[in-house]
Amino acid sequence: MLTEKRFRQLFRIGIFLKAVDGVLEIVGGILLLLISKETLNQIVAFLTQHELSEDPNDVIANYLVHAVHGLSASTQQFGAIYLLFHGAVKIFLVVGLFRDKLWAYPSALVFLVAFIGYQLYRYSLTHSVALILLTAFDALIVFLIWHEYRFLKRTGGFR
Repeated sequence: MLTEKRFRQLFRIGIFLKAVDGVLEIVGGILLLLISKETLNQIVAFLTQHELSEDPNDVIANYLVHAVHGLSASTQQFGAIYLLFHGAVKIFLVVGLFRDKLWAYPSALVFLVAFIGYQLYRYSLTHSVALILLTAFDALIVFLIWHEYRFLKRTGGFR
């Protein structure tokens, strides 16, 4: 059985990872706004050429190459705005969670549960193993946030 101290440590690690994810989403969104489709094609070709030369059927490398080739300007712009918004909201919520702000817990739960729903919808279309692993991780984070929320409510630990 996990102690409250261990739960709190897991909670802190989990939301730290969410913060890193949020920063990476913001960086990715900025890059999508600044980089042309041609440059993006060149970057993906450079990053995947070694893997594809060793295994021309590599699923991830082929997915990246095809995804970038099929990327329209409007899809690229939507992706950039989506990543910027999603990353910013995530960072905002993580800051509130690290500061033990009461409002941050239900807000983070609603945000993550909605996103899990969206990820499950996307999984039903793509059957991506990576997406289901991300969804499982998000479900764990939801559980940890819920547990921490109940603990802080019980002990009066909100600031």
